[in-house]
Formats: sequence, C-alpha cells, structure tokens
Amino acid sequence: MRACKTLLAVLFIHAGISSSPSYAISAKILETDICVYGGTSAGVIAAYTAKKMGKKVLLIEPGRHLGGMSSGGLGYTDIGNKFVVTGLAKDFYRRIGSYYGKFEQWIFEPKVAESIFNDYVKAANLEVLFDNQLIKVKKKGNRINEITLEHSKEPEATIVRAKVFIDCTYEGDLMAGAGVSYIVGRESNSQYHETINGVQLMEGHQLPDSISPYVIPGNPGSGLLWGISKQKLNANGTGDKKVQAYNFRITLTNVPENRIPVTLPENYDPRKYELLLRIKERDPWKSLKDVFIWSLMPNGKTDINNKGGFSTDMIGMNWDYPEAGYEKRAKIWKEHEDYTKGFLYFIGNDPRIPLHIRTEMKQWGYPKDEYTDNNHWTPQLYVREARRMLGELVMTQHHCEGKELVSDGVGMAAYTMDSHNCDRLIADGMVKNEGNVEEGGFGPYPVSYRAIIPRQKEAVNLLVPVCLSASHIAYGSIRMEPVFMVLAQSSAVAACLAIDENAAVQQVDVKKIQTILLNDPLADGSTAEVIVDNEHNDLIDIQGEWEVKKRGGYGPSYLVHDKKNGSPGIVRFTPRIVKNGTYRIYTYFPKQKNSSPKAYFTIHDGAGSIEKSVDLSAVQIVGQTSGEWVSLGSYHLSAGKKSYVEVSTRNAGGVITADAVLFVPEK
Repeated sequence: MRACKTLLAVLFIHAGISSSPSYAISAKILETDICVYGGTSAGVIAAYTAKKMGKKVLLIEPGRHLGGMSSGGLGYTDIGNKFVVTGLAKDFYRRIGSYYGKFEQWIFEPKVAESIFNDYVKAANLEVLFDNQLIKVKKKGNRINEITLEHSKEPEATIVRAKVFIDCTYEGDLMAGAGVSYIVGRESNSQYHETINGVQLMEGHQLPDSISPYVIPGNPGSGLLWGISKQKLNANGTGDKKVQAYNFRITLTNVPENRIPVTLPENYDPRKYELLLRIKERDPWKSLKDVFIWSLMPNGKTDINNKGGFSTDMIGMNWDYPEAGYEKRAKIWKEHEDYTKGFLYFIGNDPRIPLHIRTEMKQWGYPKDEYTDNNHWTPQLYVREARRMLGELVMTQHHCEGKELVSDGVGMAAYTMDSHNCDRLIADGMVKNEGNVEEGGFGPYPVSYRAIIPRQKEAVNLLVPVCLSASHIAYGSIRMEPVFMVLAQSSAVAACLAIDENAAVQQVDVKKIQTILLNDPLADGSTAEVIVDNEHNDLIDIQGEWEVKKRGGYGPSYLVHDKKNGSPGIVRFTPRIVKNGTYRIYTYFPKQKNSSPKAYFTIHDGAGSIEKSVDLSAVQIVGQTSGEWVSLGSYHLSAGKKSYVEVSTRNAGGVITADAVLFVPEK
C-alpha cells in the first residue's frame, strides 16, 4: 500500500526558494504523517525510524542518490569518539563492517554506503521522491501545512501535506522556507562569550610566509592571483557572513582494470593553481601527500581531502551558496567541480610539476565502479556548513568544552571544534588563509533537544537535525555524519510522539524520547545490546592501582595499569542483562603506548567461568577511531546481574587497559 494518498489539483505556485518565475500548472497532492526533506544519511535514518514506528512517511531527495556525504566520498569517517555513535548510526557502521567481514568498519567505498542506505529504504518499504526540489512552504500561523515540490524533468508539481516535517538537508531549505530564524556565517566572539569564533588567523592549513599575492610578485599593479580576495583582514573574533570552504571528497583508484584516466576537464584554467607553484618553489615536492590528505579505502580506492595552504578547498568561493537559488547553487557547484578536476589534471600533466609527482598522479584515476550514473564523479558537494537555525537553544563553545551541560540531550558529539578556512586574502602584503580552527581536547558532550527544534512561535511541527541551532564554532564539532544520523533518529522519535500526543514538537517530553532510544535503539523491537563502561560506577569493581586516562578511549575516559609501577589489578564489568539469550561479548581496546601484547580475561556466564586470552598485537586500529572492539566469544547469559567480565594484569607484558565491555545479543 502506498504511504501517501494521491489527489490532483490545479493551483498557482510561487517560486519561493527557486529563482524561476511564478507559473500555473497542475499538481498532485500527497498526504502523509511525516515528511522528511533531504535524502542525506540523516534523512534516510529519520525516515526509516519513523516508518518502523508505524507512521506514514515520505522521503524527498532533491538529487538522485541517498546518503549525502556518507555515500558521496566521505568514507574516512570523522568520529571524535565512538561513544557518541548510537542507535541506527551505529547499526550503519555495523552493516558496513558486515560487508567487509568485520564487526564495525569506519572506512568504506561510496557504493557500499549507498547500497546500505538503499537497504534501509527497502526494508522499511519507504516511498522516496527523487529529483524533487522545494519551491514553496505554506504555513498557517506557526504550523507548516504543506510544501510544494518541483521535479527536474516533469511539468507537474507535487504538494506534500504532513503532520510533521523534518529538514535533513545540508542547506536548511525547508527550515528557511518556513520562516524559521537562522544565521549564515560566523558570530563574533562577543555574542556568546566564545574565544575561537569569528575571524581567526591561525597556523593550521596556512600558507608559508613571504608568498606574494600578485601576478607579478611584489607588483600590486599586476593584479591578484586567482583565488585571492580583496577583503580586508578584520580583527580576530570579528563576526561576518563568510562560510568555511567546501570541496569534494575525491574517490580515485590505482587498480588498473578499474581505473579511468584523469583527462582534460571542462573549463580548465592552469592559472587557478599558480599559487601552488609558488608554494612548491619554496617547499619542494616530495609526494602527492604534500597537498592532499590521501586516505586509503578498501579495494584500492581513496577518500582525498584538503591539506595545507593550497589544496582541494575552494576557499572564499562559496559564501553565496547557503541562501542562493537552485540555478546559482548549480553554478557554484560546477565551479567547484571544474576547479577540483582541473587541480587533479594540473598536477598530473603540467610540465611545471616535477616528473616524479606527475608520474605518481597518473597512477590514479576515476573508478569505473563508482558513481556510474554521474561520469564516475561524486554527486555530492561537501557542504560543510550553510544555514544554522536559531532555535530554542544555541549550542556554543561552552557546551563543547563541558563548561555548560544540557539535561535534554538526544545525541552526543565529541569531535574537535573544526572550521576550514573561510577566506584567502592579503595580510601585511602577503597572501594568507583565514578561518581555520582545530581546537579539541574535550570529551563527549550532549546535544540539546532544544537545538534541533525551532522556537515555538515560528514552527510547531518542524525538526532540524542537520542545520541545527549552534554557533559557527560549535557546529564545527557537531557537524559529523554519525552525529547527524543520531540526531535524525531522535528527531523521528520526537515527530512520532508529537503526532501521537497531538502536541507541538516543543512540548514533547524529552525523557520519553530518551527512553525509546535506549530501549529500542534499532527501531525494530529487538533486544538492545548492553554496554558497561569504566565510568559506570555501579557496574564495575576496581582492584589495584589503575590510572584514569581522560582522552583516547571509548567514552569520557579509560583505565590503564602498568604492573611494573603497582600491585596486580583487576577490573570487573557486570552487565544488567534484560533477557536470557546468547550474547557475543566484546572489549574495547584503545590505542595505547607500550601495550601488553596479550590480555587475560575471565568471563562468568552465571553458572561457571571461562578463561580467555586475547592477542592484542593482532588488533589493527584504522581510520579516525580511538580503538577497536575485540571479540571475547559468544556465551549464553541469564537475565539480571549474574554475569561478569574481568580483565586482569596477570602475565602482562606491558600496559593493560580497561575501558568498556559490550554484550551484543545474537539473533
């Protein structure tokens, strides 16, 4: 049965968000409970959750693919701390792991990610509208009644009426069309009493000193090199409308039978890369990794990201994108594509590039088996930041650093407060990048429910888990794909509760959201896994001299013991098992210097004990992860607190860690 009721109507549609003129056409009307706009990773998870909770759901994607950046080349997952990845977001990375024969996996090929997002859609029997862009939002008071969509090829428009809407786009178009307050750019430090917002001239991803910005070095009359703005450098902490740079996360391959050569692209202009040549005159080439973060993916592929002062980021060329109409956005998008493809071609072919670098570049090409309907190029621009809602609460630097703590958390974040450069300009007569910030050193922190809902006076039936309410610098920490998925699942749960209770999203009881997420994290009624962390004081027993490490493990901390410096030690983890059954048990092994090559465990299943040794020297920790889960085997466990897992320092040949133990029910 179709999730939505279809009718026909003729109405007058105003362009609203698009830049095309008003026109009169026929339109079909779709009615649903929950409308999710944006088929990003967040959009798929939100729609899947709501459908599994028994609601009629319509998922709308302006493009042709699902998954956003997670299937668009960002295969080297930015995490911060796995502790924050919960529910269906965790399930996604488990499914990735299953594909590659592992428990979890955080680096992956784009086509694998997209296939998994498509699997969610199929499993929930979701209705998806592709190639549909929002052109109008209709409200009555503070309630969104309907939205109007325009198909890229069909003349008939579509009107969608829903009880609750969820905006999962990177741009926040539905939010903006609904008249919800938002900001683009950077706040001044003074606005929220922050220290690293606004203009920041730092050393990260910076150009070397003494690089002239002029076509003829030292001659202002010759004009500026391409990519250098005429903007004035304002004082640190000054707010403005500048947006951190976008780029493409590039998928290439060096597997000959799967490789398509990088050939001369459209609109190629080698003058765009003149600044790079000047940089490399000062700092000669060693390898491609001089100017790229060249992360390797499975099966001979890459996730290539920006690195250093001149790379794949098209700095200062995206400021108009967040609020632009579709035609202008397409133009900006194409300029980014031309720049990036041209950059790859330039490095592989320009005679001014050293031969050994050109040779290295030509070992790589576009993969035949990726993005097969888009000329093997990602269909997703990395829109790192666009609009940010001004909601019921604004997350700030103080929340990231733990100086302010919210009690209505519906997800967590942990990544460094990160901003790519926003401008490339002249400072003291030399060219400099401005806007890069990379400030971390804090643990996981909760993201408020009030940050994903608008002010009640503006919209009572809208949730915004992607363009959420956060300052520029706090958004830089929150804006990670796993976190977007977590917040999207929370949004879907809230939307369902709002419908069930006939309430505004602002009136939903957050404790109910938290309880549902805890008890049914996969939205399918299955038995939830149980985790015991070293910070669960009522579930662990510590014997011996263990040192608390605040960063680098699973969650806020982990324990380490160096037998040479203390008496023998034991840490016992006792789970609350809800249901009798077979559970696979895992222990988290963090990156740790001087680690013992082996660790010894005792697993008590409620009836007897089993001794287990684990070869830690064989554990490979890859990607941006703090560690890996290591299997201790499968055991039948009884309900209650009858079972436990102990890690001890006996026979230790180095440092022993005790962090977290996971109990996963086997189906």
